[in-house]
Amino acid sequence: MMKHQTIHEFVARDLGGAKVELKQYSGKVLLVVDIASHCGLTPQLKHLQELYSKYKERGFEILAFPSDDFYQQPEDGPEIEMFCQDNYGVTFRIFEKGIVKGKQAQPVYHYLADKSRLVGMKLYPLWNFQKYLIDQNGQVVDYFFPWTKPQSDSLTDAIEKELTKRPVEK
Repeated sequence: MMKHQTIHEFVARDLGGAKVELKQYSGKVLLVVDIASHCGLTPQLKHLQELYSKYKERGFEILAFPSDDFYQQPEDGPEIEMFCQDNYGVTFRIFEKGIVKGKQAQPVYHYLADKSRLVGMKLYPLWNFQKYLIDQNGQVVDYFFPWTKPQSDSLTDAIEKELTKRPVEK
C-alpha cells in the first residue's frame, strides 16, 4: 500500500456528501480542525472564522471535520452547517462528520496523525479542536492542541510564517 505524501492526495466528502479533492487546495496554507458543536471549546469557531477572514485573501483555508469521537457532535449534515453559520458566522469549508482518531479514523486523519507524531506515536486529536497546520505543498508543518486558541500568538505566528513562504515547484 502506497503511503500518501501530501494532504492534497486525499478526497473527502462535504456535508452534502459530494466528493472534494483536496488537491484543489494546492498552493494554500491549511488549518485542519476537528470540530464539535456541543463542546466547551465550540466558541473557538468564532475565532477560527476571524482567522479565516483575516488570512483567506492571502491563500489561507480552514478545513473543518466534525466528529462525534468525543460524544459532543450529535447533529449530522446540514444541521452542522446551520449551527456553525447561525451561531458563529462560519464560512470556511466543513466536511462530512466522521471518525478522527484510532484505527477507524478517516484516511485524512490517519495521514495527519502519522505526520505529526509525538514521542514516536501517531498524534490523533486529543479532543475536539485539535489543529494541524499544512503548508502550501500539502505537508504537515505543525500541530496545536485543542486548548490552543485560534488567536494565540503561537498559531498566528505559524500561519504568518507559512504564508510568506513560496510553494516548492514540482
